[in-house]
Amino acid sequence: MRVAFLVAPEGVEEIELTEPWKAVLEAGWNPQLVSTEPGRIQAFHHLDKAGTHPVDRVLAGRTAESFDALVLPGGVANPDALRLIPLAVDFARGFFESAKPVAAICHAAWLLVEADAVRGRTLTSWPSLATDIRNAGGTWVDEAVHVCHAEPATLVTSRKPADLDDFCAALVKEFGG
Repeated sequence: MRVAFLVAPEGVEEIELTEPWKAVLEAGWNPQLVSTEPGRIQAFHHLDKAGTHPVDRVLAGRTAESFDALVLPGGVANPDALRLIPLAVDFARGFFESAKPVAAICHAAWLLVEADAVRGRTLTSWPSLATDIRNAGGTWVDEAVHVCHAEPATLVTSRKPADLDDFCAALVKEFGG
């Protein structure tokens, strides 16, 4: 299974990238780092620079068709930058249109709001996104992890780094099912 991890060139919360990445590897799947620019992305630990990670694929057209599932790590700056890039919004939307599972943690739900992918769904996120999710037609819940099976695609969401164990277990279960 090929799993896309979509991140901006700068601003992803490192642990929200590395822990799900590790879970995907341990499941025997193939994670691919997808970004809007080639080279390396700069991860952060809150507001401090953390590690850099090599980009496996640059967004171009309908690249969602090349993957089986999507993980959207958070960090405040990461999804805020991605939601302003039409190719990134279209990429995320493509997974829902193709009925492929998606997992998003923390602030990553901003990209889902922009892709009009939360309408009629129940999800969780960093609490400050609750109003954005409700305004986009979704139902926000305060849970460590929430799995929404509304058609056309399964959506696994989580609130914050402290929820990563639950998030990773749920995404592996749902992506594998």
